[in-house]
Amino acid sequence: MESIAEIYKIGHGPSSSHTMGPHSAAHVFKKRFPESASYKVTLCGSLGATGKGHQTDVAIRCCFKPKNTEFIWKPNLILPKHPNGMIFEALDDNGNRYGEWTVYSVGGGRIRDFKEDSTEKSIYELTDMDSILKWVLTTGRSFWEYVLLTEGEQILEHLREVWQTMQKSIAQGIDSEGLIPGGLKIQRKAYRYNVKAKNFIGSLKTKTLIFSYALGVAEENACGSKIVTAPTCGSCGVLPAVLKYLVDSFNFSEDRVLRALATAGLIGNLVKENASISGAEVGCQGEIGTACAMASAAAAQLLGGTNLQIEYAAEMGIEHHLGLTCDPIAGLVQIPCIERNPFAAERALNTATFSMLSDGIHLVSFDKIVRTMRQTGDDLPHIYKETSMGGLALYGLE
Repeated sequence: MESIAEIYKIGHGPSSSHTMGPHSAAHVFKKRFPESASYKVTLCGSLGATGKGHQTDVAIRCCFKPKNTEFIWKPNLILPKHPNGMIFEALDDNGNRYGEWTVYSVGGGRIRDFKEDSTEKSIYELTDMDSILKWVLTTGRSFWEYVLLTEGEQILEHLREVWQTMQKSIAQGIDSEGLIPGGLKIQRKAYRYNVKAKNFIGSLKTKTLIFSYALGVAEENACGSKIVTAPTCGSCGVLPAVLKYLVDSFNFSEDRVLRALATAGLIGNLVKENASISGAEVGCQGEIGTACAMASAAAAQLLGGTNLQIEYAAEMGIEHHLGLTCDPIAGLVQIPCIERNPFAAERALNTATFSMLSDGIHLVSFDKIVRTMRQTGDDLPHIYKETSMGGLALYGLE
């Protein structure tokens, strides 16, 4: 299991798997074949189906400029290792291929070729919740302490940059207006929600503020602005919104926020290790469900929850998103993606509250719900996994 820094990538939207991942892959290939006269890239499966809406070609082409890049779109070609497959080719002056690389964008901006796999560096000895929960209960330590003992204090510097970037995303998001690019003619809503919240009191004000924060970050992502994957671009608004609301409400110190980020990162890591955070692989349950689980755990910890209550909150975050499809209209990270962020943020606070009203004892463990999510994702028809071939993507514009 890798560093939680791989869960929290800082970069530009709109998609970690369709923008960040292909962008990184293009950089790697260019370093291998810098003298190439031109390049050819075949985008397969989900990348071939929704890559244009996610600006996959734009992200790749900017890496290869000023060299010419030819794109081949093959949505019906599913390569064996993952639905987000890419075939890079280096061409000489005569257009002959002299270099080739097949690589996959496996979610959260991470790439793998399943051969050298130099992008993966396992550092965690315990890679399931049952083992980690046994460790924290035996040692009397917390989840965040397991992260720091494994990764060292230096991870806090990355988490500090993550938190700063999240706050900037919220601030920019709730201050921006206008159309979101992509052709769907969607107006940004975060600013209006945030202003209206000032006129409300009680639970309505709480809900509206959380909505505005999550909308702001999700809209920033849809516009290609700088955000933090948590664990993906499409679900990047959930955790920042929950943390922002709790900090404003309880005046938590930065140190406490960084510890909450460490715990949330561990939760995301466990899902990535034992299931998937890729919408193309398991549907949106792997993205927004994981984001909700991460935010739920962070909230429960900040509010004084026990280790059992934190685990319970994280479990519910995934459980109540089981089966959620990934069917974006026009292949854009906009509908239904943007609205799913504020609803998941509110649910994260609800699950944290629910878990803390209990003793933390429950029947379905976090590990069981992660395995269930994995199996549910495998059973979903491919048209509901980031291909825009079914569901809302098919009927949303009728």
